[in-house]
Amino acid sequence: MARNETLIQYFEWDLGPDCRLWRQVSAQAGFLKRLGITGVWLPPAFKGQGGCQDTGYGVYDLYDLGEFRQKGGIPTKYGTRKQYLSAISALQKRDIQVLADIVLNHRMGADHTETVQVWTVDRMNRERILQDQHPVDVWTAFTFPGRQGKYSGFQWHWQDFTGTDMDDGHGSRQILLFEGKHWNPNVSPELGNFDYVMGADVDFTNEEVHQELYSWGKWYTETTGVNGFRLDSLKSIDSHFFEQWLKAMHQTGNHPDLFIGEYWSGDVFVLKNYLEQCRRCMRLMD
Repeated sequence: MARNETLIQYFEWDLGPDCRLWRQVSAQAGFLKRLGITGVWLPPAFKGQGGCQDTGYGVYDLYDLGEFRQKGGIPTKYGTRKQYLSAISALQKRDIQVLADIVLNHRMGADHTETVQVWTVDRMNRERILQDQHPVDVWTAFTFPGRQGKYSGFQWHWQDFTGTDMDDGHGSRQILLFEGKHWNPNVSPELGNFDYVMGADVDFTNEEVHQELYSWGKWYTETTGVNGFRLDSLKSIDSHFFEQWLKAMHQTGNHPDLFIGEYWSGDVFVLKNYLEQCRRCMRLMD
């Protein structure tokens, strides 16, 4: 965005679960225009593990924009798919760009558990093994029974993740690295390696995962027509992934190069280094 443009974050973490935000956006689009707002950052629009209680960052199903009866109901915390698309349209009719919040790092609220061999690692140094390989039951099977394969037949299983933090069989919470996996080297070196954040950690070295994220991104840009993305939790995602992914989304969608990544760091040189690694395919916010 140019320097004379103004982007507003049109949500906050503690909004009540009244499923009204999308309708509010539509109703206030004209008011935002009169204020001089030229871009609106909207929260994650997909179904989270907490249903209408979820902010959208506890990602369950990227294809459920408030359309399917999953996680206790149809709407997300912010409303239904129809209301979301109407809100985007209302803003764009007034020449206000829409920035969609995209969360790709993890999945939460799986439908079934799976038994996996894991290593237990140190929370303060994820490269340090605390317990050798052993079997555990983990929540990693995402089959989306409420959606029944609409838009995508892809189902997520433990092979699509690098690790998680919940041993369901013993009820213990420890960071677990799955057999045959390793933490991605192209992430922040914080705590030894900052690949793992929460939930089931998406494996960005898995080719089938790559293809599914490309398919979803193209579906999402075509479905919503958003102008760009705010990309969540970049310090934990392979820095080499986004250059090609964003290029593909730009070619598929109707939006300009409006990509802003979230990278939490107090060191500007760390941010500059990430920008170089991703070939400056985006801007960053800390």
